[in-house]
Amino acid sequence: MGHRLSKIATRTGDNGTTGLADGSRINKDDPRIVAMGDIDELNSSIGLILIHPLPNEISTLLNEIQHRMFDLGGELSMPGKGFITEESVTKLEHALASLNAALPPLKEFILPGGTPAAAHCHMARTICRRAERSVITLVRQTGLSEHTHAVAYLNRLSDLLFVIARTLAREIETDEPLWKTEGKPSNPLK
Repeated sequence: MGHRLSKIATRTGDNGTTGLADGSRINKDDPRIVAMGDIDELNSSIGLILIHPLPNEISTLLNEIQHRMFDLGGELSMPGKGFITEESVTKLEHALASLNAALPPLKEFILPGGTPAAAHCHMARTICRRAERSVITLVRQTGLSEHTHAVAYLNRLSDLLFVIARTLAREIETDEPLWKTEGKPSNPLK
């Protein structure tokens, strides 16, 4: 394993740069650091979901995802390395299909909320979408290694977080919070 942090306040970033795992230094507003920050924020938001009482299946799944978020951060901090695999994406797809199979068909738009745990899932989902956009920007601007599965992983993860939110909201409530507009039909998906 690489260097362990024994000193947190190093002052090396006071000039607006930060270090990557390969020892190089780049600006703190570089697209790579922005993407890494979004991944870190996503991981923290998943931690907020995990403070709630959850079914074991979801708790185990989210814990595994937090480890993959560290893998993704590592991938981004080591140019040319790829730690998110196609198998990682496939695992999310299987979890998504399994959880979605137990839900009723979606006929209306759902508002973020429902329960505290579901609301935290929706927040994590929106952060995940931002992280996905940041990684796409990084790929486009730097030609990030073509072997990366980061974008696909984040795309599936945002879908999975939506389905987990639905699952958790329905666990306590029989009705999910649905979108209704003034003066328009309440079900735009029909």
